[in-house]
Amino acid sequence: MQEVLDFLKKSKTYYLATVEDGQPRVRPFGTINLFEGKLYIQTGKTKPCFQQMIANPKVEICAFAGGEWLRIAATVVDDDRVEAKADMLEHYPNLKDRYDANDPNTAVLYLKDATATFSSFTAPDRVVKF
Repeated sequence: MQEVLDFLKKSKTYYLATVEDGQPRVRPFGTINLFEGKLYIQTGKTKPCFQQMIANPKVEICAFAGGEWLRIAATVVDDDRVEAKADMLEHYPNLKDRYDANDPNTAVLYLKDATATFSSFTAPDRVVKF
């Protein structure tokens, strides 16, 4: 899992895919955090992205860095604990002007049953499950 975290941080921006009424929706994300042994992402509960993940928690993430790309298929789980939100915001202090750990809009979700596939044009795929 550490390798996945490191890759996503190195790429700085990754793309999160959700589904809304059978239509794929993809948008850039930048938050990724390791908390209590789980990888977390962050968004706002008022955003369509959050609503899509609540309706269908299966997501995919794609990132590219250094000639290699990473695809992650996972199920997201909303964690409404203040501790999980506070830890995310400590790692991303630039979000503190828009989010607060006690704000009911702040959402952090962890990746569950994840399959991460590292790919490139020069090496066979490597799969990491967590």
